[in-house]
Amino acid sequence: MRQVNRRSVLLGGAAAVSAAGLTATLPSWASARTTAAAPAIHDPFQLGVASGDPLPDSVVLWTRLAPAPLNPDGLGGMPNASYTVEWEMANDAAFSSIAQKGTVTAVQASAHSVHVEPVGLEPGREYFYRFKTAGYISPVGRTRTAPAAGAAVNQLKYAFSSCQHWEEGWFHAYKGMVADNPELVLFLGDYIYEKKSGRKLSALNPRSLAVPDDATTLALYRARHGQHKTDADLQAAHAMAPWMVVFDDHEVMNNWNGTTSPASADRKAAGFQAFYEHMPIRSTAKPSGSTIKLYRQFVWGNLARFHLLDTRQYRNAQVPDPADGNPNCTTMRDPARSILGTAQEAWLLKQFETHPATWDILGQQVFFATRDDDGSKTTCQSPDSWQGYEASRDRIAKGWVDRKVPNPIVLTGDVHRHWAADLRRDYFNHSDPIIGSEFVTTSVTSNSDDAKDPSAAWYANNPHVKYCRGKRGYVRMTATQEQLRGDFVTVSDTTEPAIGKVTIATDRSYVVQAGKPGLQQV
Repeated sequence: MRQVNRRSVLLGGAAAVSAAGLTATLPSWASARTTAAAPAIHDPFQLGVASGDPLPDSVVLWTRLAPAPLNPDGLGGMPNASYTVEWEMANDAAFSSIAQKGTVTAVQASAHSVHVEPVGLEPGREYFYRFKTAGYISPVGRTRTAPAAGAAVNQLKYAFSSCQHWEEGWFHAYKGMVADNPELVLFLGDYIYEKKSGRKLSALNPRSLAVPDDATTLALYRARHGQHKTDADLQAAHAMAPWMVVFDDHEVMNNWNGTTSPASADRKAAGFQAFYEHMPIRSTAKPSGSTIKLYRQFVWGNLARFHLLDTRQYRNAQVPDPADGNPNCTTMRDPARSILGTAQEAWLLKQFETHPATWDILGQQVFFATRDDDGSKTTCQSPDSWQGYEASRDRIAKGWVDRKVPNPIVLTGDVHRHWAADLRRDYFNHSDPIIGSEFVTTSVTSNSDDAKDPSAAWYANNPHVKYCRGKRGYVRMTATQEQLRGDFVTVSDTTEPAIGKVTIATDRSYVVQAGKPGLQQV
């Protein structure tokens, strides 16, 4: 198969990125393949492999059979037939020591996606995995299980990212992430964008002219996921480590819950189904029509606990959001108003009653810290954030304090800029005690040009905000029992395809000392 430049592949085209074209980016242990026998289908592993949701004895293994993942019918070039897929987990990259293996059936009703949830694995250790079907073998993925509950853990390296619009640039951030070699990756929303970019890029990116205005059907959502997943750097990041994934809004439509024109039930059902089919998440998250349960918890020994939240689906329907640009402060301060919904909020507050780890981390989508953008000291300027749900945010902050949660940390996506901010109970009382800190990742590509950084006057109105940067990139985190360090990594140019002309570097770093709330610049 000839190599196909990923940026020349158009949605609706029959071509797909070849395996040969990916081997230069994938680590050596992830590029091993066998010679295929004469198959009834073309190489079906065009979208790579992934793992996620690690537990001490289990991890999700994922792939999707799709010889032509960009076909507009959403079926990936697969016949309407069932295929037996073999899976293997090994203790080594050469697969000389098989830990577990089995078979699973891939069917058209789920776009021939595969979710395997092996159990009985050893805690806190590395595994390698692969899939086989129709005479083909997939790339090799590397994953790991979480440490045993309560196990002593000295260090965890992880990274988190958000907002990767295919048309708006190259996914160079994942080259940096793969070089960092973290043990875990969190993705905090907008894995795909349901609509084409409004920005006019150069001729380097002709696909921006070939995407439908909106993905509104299951077929188009599947093709859109397939398009994003043909990215070689994204595939390498998935093959490197287990991911914990949540969505935000563009997996369905912009502001699909939280505006005056929410998405229809049919559109949500289509978006949720395609999301599940393409993510390494557990069967407990399999959607039922227009609902999906994504909020969940993971514990990494005695070092870190992650609460993954859904700040989009359960926003109070009975209390409409104010129109964008004209926030209604009374509405936003309604005590009944919740960004999490009653059940999820109660679940989270219940989790705060136990303290199994040094760091207690929320992985979620929208800005948690308050921003005073015009110096008016009002909280009703940003309705599409926790600031638009004042009572809900206060209940979570109060939950941290009342339940004596150790070292609360918020990880956030959505806003296409790096931010670092301290958190207080009282929004605008800057002498109030700091109770936690928030690290916000910029986008992988969305809004590829630099965003304007805040002025000195803005920082004077927001002394709790320590840093803001409008470049693209991701955040690299290192947790120990003594401190949590966040390195804000930036990419110099996501519109430049030649990686040799691109710089990926740490722009700013902050640490939080265990037991001493507040960001300190390194």
